[in-house]
Amino acid sequence: MSRTRTPAVDGWFTGEGDGFRLLGTRCTACASVFFPREDAHCRNPGCAGGDLEEVQLSRRGRIWSYTDSRYRPPSPYVSDPELPWEPYALIAVELEPERIVVLGQAVPGITVADLAVGMEAEIVPGVLSEDAETTWTTWHWRPTGVAA
Repeated sequence: MSRTRTPAVDGWFTGEGDGFRLLGTRCTACASVFFPREDAHCRNPGCAGGDLEEVQLSRRGRIWSYTDSRYRPPSPYVSDPELPWEPYALIAVELEPERIVVLGQAVPGITVADLAVGMEAEIVPGVLSEDAETTWTTWHWRPTGVAA
């Protein structure tokens, strides 16, 4: 039996493979870009407000910061408390055209020892968790030029 692929957070990303993108919104008045998306009003305090349009964010950016997760995070993160905790790397990537920083997990197999500020990273589809019926999907950052 195959599992249904379901986004962990609906409306935050779209596509597969090279077409995978995070979805944000851009204010038509001031051009500020937001992720997570904003659907109510422009968050820029210096903007009188404009319509918000959905935009696909850049696939690549530069590592702005990184760390590793040494503790089991709270819900909605899903993990089996009966299994030992496996640390994973978190990467903050600056998307220069959008002028924002987006946080996400590194692809499995990448540790903080593999990372450096300024390295290029690209967004790829990832898996948050699985159960018998569903694969809960998310995004991961993959440093370019590093084998996981």
